[in-house]
Amino acid sequence: MDIRHATKKDAAQIAEIYNYYVTHTHHTFETEPVEASEMEARIEEVSNGYPFLVAVDDGNILGYAFAAQFKLRQAYEHSAEVSIYVKNDAKQRGIGTRLYDRLFTELNETLTHAILAGIALPNDASIAFHEKLGFKKVAHFREVGYKIGRWVDVGYWELLPEA
Repeated sequence: MDIRHATKKDAAQIAEIYNYYVTHTHHTFETEPVEASEMEARIEEVSNGYPFLVAVDDGNILGYAFAAQFKLRQAYEHSAEVSIYVKNDAKQRGIGTRLYDRLFTELNETLTHAILAGIALPNDASIAFHEKLGFKKVAHFREVGYKIGRWVDVGYWELLPEA
């Protein structure tokens, strides 16, 4: 398996992975599938300032992870929010850990100080994954999204550099 930067050519496979979560879970708050052309634009936008990585095995994308500025105000410029999605049938193979390891390595080469991850709740697997990597829960917002016929909470986990 190779971890590399995403390109526009990856957009269709990335959209396919993401759209599983859009249509079958509450893990993303998008409710309509994303077209490959929209994913191309997202890859380009993110890649202008942050890493957008894919895990590839024999030409097949098994997962992706990216970072983006947490909020747009200037004082947030050293904080990044990360997202990760692994193909539903490729979970529990270390793909997510390898993606985040590379993503964090690249973020450490920048002026990024705080890394944040928003998790739609409940999501025990994502919580365990992030906490295994050192993230700590710092916020919980109740009923901020409505998807699949119910209100959804969102928690935020933060990873700070070790002192």
